[in-house]
Formats: sequence, C-alpha cells, structure tokens
Amino acid sequence: MRKRASPFADAVAITALPQPDLLVPAIITDPFFYAVAIPAVIFLGLSKGGFSGVGIAATPLLALYLPPLEAAALLLPVLITQDLISIYVYRREWDASNLKIMLPGAVAGMTLAWLLASYISDNAVRITVGLIGFIFVIDVWRKRARIEPTRMGPAGGVFWGAVSGFTSFMTQAGGPPFQVYVLPQRLPKLVLVGTTTIFFAVVNALKIVPYFALGQFHAGNFATSLALLPMAIIANFMGIWLVKHTPTNLFYNIAYALLLVISLVLLWQGCSMLWRG
Repeated sequence: MRKRASPFADAVAITALPQPDLLVPAIITDPFFYAVAIPAVIFLGLSKGGFSGVGIAATPLLALYLPPLEAAALLLPVLITQDLISIYVYRREWDASNLKIMLPGAVAGMTLAWLLASYISDNAVRITVGLIGFIFVIDVWRKRARIEPTRMGPAGGVFWGAVSGFTSFMTQAGGPPFQVYVLPQRLPKLVLVGTTTIFFAVVNALKIVPYFALGQFHAGNFATSLALLPMAIIANFMGIWLVKHTPTNLFYNIAYALLLVISLVLLWQGCSMLWRG
C-alpha cells in the first residue's frame, strides 16, 4: 500500500522552494522602463548639479510607466543621494534668510499634500504648476528693462515655500514655485544653487515618513532605485561642472528658459491627460 504524504510535508515542500528568491528583491527589468528612467535620472543629476528645474521632467517621464506618486517614491532614494553630493559641493554657498522663510512654508505645504494625496488629481497639480511658471516667466520677460534685484516680503516666501512643498510632494514639481520667489533676487550664481540644494534636500528628507505611510516604498522599487544610482551620480557631477563653467548672465537666461519650457510641458501633459480621461 502506498504511503500518503502528510499535509505538513506538502506545506513544507511548497513553502521551501521560494525562500532563496526572497533574499533578492525583485527589480524592474522591462527595457521600456529604463528607456524613460535613464533620461529621468540624467535630468535629476543636472538639476541637482545646479540647473534647477530641469529635474521636474523626471517624475512625468517615469509616470509613463508607474503611477505618479509611486514614480516619485522610486526616485526619492536617487534624489537623496544626489542631495548629499550637492550639499557637500555647495556647503559654503547658500543664503540662510531664504531658507528660514521658505522651509516652514514647505513643511506646511507637504503636510497638506500628505493629507490630500488621495483626493488631488496629478493632472490638476501639473496644470497649476505649469500656469505658475509660464505666467512668472512671461511677466519677467515683459519687464526685462528692469534688471535690478527684487525680493518679496516674508509672507510671499512662506506662500511660495508652501506651494513648492505641496507640488514637490505630489509630483516632484517644486522647482517653479521655488524659483518664483528666489530668481528675482538675482543671488550670486553659486549661492542660488546652494540655497536651492539645501531647500530641496530638507524637503526630500521630510518625504520619507509620509511615503512610507502611504505605502509607496517596497523592496522592488528600492532595488530599482539602487540600480539607477551610478547613472544619477555621474549626471550630478556633470551638472556641477556645467554650472561652475557657465557665466552668471547666461546661467540666469538658461534658468528662465528652462522654467518656461518645463512649464509648457507640464501644461501640455496635464491638459492632454485630462482630455483623454
């Protein structure tokens, strides 16, 4: 008579097989993902190197493959690594007064985004940020004859810090609102870059707990983030080199031009997705 295996033995046989795979987190292997992810981390590296704003294209690119908030979470370890490099490079070049005014607003904006993340459309955020950036650049160019530095009051800094924190949390699109407050001040080039670096380094660090709470971190996207790190670090140093060798007036012209292009892209993305949906 044939002896029947016990249910316990069957259970052991079933559960024993997958164990080695659990030691290696799943990584995204789809070539299409890397076709959008590699340009995204290059844009992030250039942005963290000093060409602030160009990194705004990273999350929309990854959003072609992943939900926007999950794409933002996947990029967060990359961003934090790049932040650490840029903070070291620009550690002596930053403006404390702007950070004291804008960071409390950013914390408030991120808190609001955390509470409303399930209710706010990503496309509505893209359209809003795109409109802000577009109107700002057009207004600056309309008043081009007036080139002396200008600065809004503290209330304006808190407001734009809050908008920047909110949009950064939702779609990593905090650059245009931040620039609305800071660019008109005509800070020295490296001071502008250092201030931007520290502001977004703090903002990115503060996203860790909310993203965990929203269930956006898991072993798979963290392993994928690690796979993207080498390209991200190379791009970061490229951005640092370019900023240091770009004349100040040209740097500001590039910054405004990038802001206009990025704003138009965000408007196009938001409107086209709303139209399709």
